Amino acid sequence: MLDRSPGTAKDHIGYHDLTQAALRAVVRAALAKAVKMGHLPADHHFYVTFRTRLQGVQMSDDLKDKFPDEMTIVIQHQYADFHVFEDRFEVTLKFGGVSHPLRIPFAAISRFVDPSVNFGIQLDTDSKPAGGEAALQLAASGVEIAPHQPAEETPKGAVVSLDAFRRK
Repeated sequence: MLDRSPGTAKDHIGYHDLTQAALRAVVRAALAKAVKMGHLPADHHFYVTFRTRLQGVQMSDDLKDKFPDEMTIVIQHQYADFHVFEDRFEVTLKFGGVSHPLRIPFAAISRFVDPSVNFGIQLDTDSKPAGGEAALQLAASGVEIAPHQPAEETPKGAVVSLDAFRRK
C-alpha cells in the first residue's frame, strides 16, 4: 500500500529547482529587455540583491570588504557596460564617484525588485544554479528549452480576461 500522507512523497520532478530556474529566467528576461531598449523605460528601476561570495561573482576587493555577504545594487539612471548573458549579467556602477564593474551570476541573486510596478521575487541562493540541475532534468525529460522569443502584442482595444489568474 502506498503511503500518501503529507511530507512522505519524494519529488522526483524537482519542482523547487524548476521554479528557481523559472524565476531566474524572469530576472534574466527583464534585464535583457532593458539592455535591448538601451534604457529603463518610464519609472522602471531594479534593485538586485546578490550574495557577494558565491562562485562567479566578480567585484572589487573594496566592495567585497564593505559587503562581505550580500549587497543590493540599484540599476536606474547611472550605469554603463550593461550586458546580459545566459548565466550572468555585467554592469558598471559608480560607488563614491568611482566606477566599479560587476559580474553577477544569476545563481547569486537572492532578490529582484522593480518598485515602480510593485514587482519583486525572492530567490533561493542555496539551490542549484539556473540552468544547472533543473535544465538537466528538462533535457533528460525531452522538454526543449526554446530561445527567448518576444511575445506577440495584444492588439489595442482587445479584451483580455484575467479571471483564470484570480485567487478564489
